[in-house]
Parts: sequence; C-alpha cells; structure tokens
Amino acid sequence: MQGMQNDPYKDKLTDEQYKVLREKGTEPAFSGKYVHEKGKGMYKCAACGAQLFSSDTKFDSGTGWPSFDNALPGAVEFHDDTSHGMVRTEVTCAKCGSHLGHVFEDGPKETTGKRYCINSVCLDLEKKEE
Repeated sequence: MQGMQNDPYKDKLTDEQYKVLREKGTEPAFSGKYVHEKGKGMYKCAACGAQLFSSDTKFDSGTGWPSFDNALPGAVEFHDDTSHGMVRTEVTCAKCGSHLGHVFEDGPKETTGKRYCINSVCLDLEKKEE
C-alpha cells in the first residue's frame, strides 16, 4: 500500500500481522490460531481493538480460516476486490480500515447465508469468564 511509511501500526503488529492487516495479505490455510477455536467471547481487531465478531456467530466452514456468519453491526466495511483474477468482497475493520478477509455467500442457510472468511492474525479473542 502506498502511503504506509508512517503507518502507526507498523511497530504495534508482528510482521505477519502487518502483511495481512495493512498490506492485504493472507495467512496460509489451517495455520491460524483461531481456525479450531471453540472458546466463547468477542473477536476484536488485532490492530485497533475494535469489536468485530461474537463467538456465537463462528462456525466450522472447513476452509482453513475462522468463519463467521455475521459481524457486529457497523463493525466492518465492504469493498470490491478484483485482485488475483477473482471477484470477491473484501472485509475491513470499520474503525481502522485494516484488511480482515473476505465475505462469501456460501455460509449457513439457516442463519445469514454469509461466510466471513477472516484471517486469525487479524483477530484477538477476548474470552468470556466461564
């Protein structure tokens, strides 16, 4: 991304987090710490801490990335993404603009029908006290 030289998140994030969140990269499938996470709580943006997804909306899509069928109201924004020869909808944090992943229309039909395919490195899970 151009103009990222003075990005305040450069020193806050790991190299992998920076590559995905700020440079629109992707972590390898099945490599993320939240792919199989079953804990209850709130998933927050790893860059700015904004609340994004409730664990109640997480489901196992089998795709290799954490998947959610809904985002918190106003937490994310959508952008057309035609990179890599595909037409997709990019999902970014509404607060800081960081890239989170993509949303697809092949999620659970009994809920929203949406699958928010989100990189683990973009998320921090704030677990609920049991």
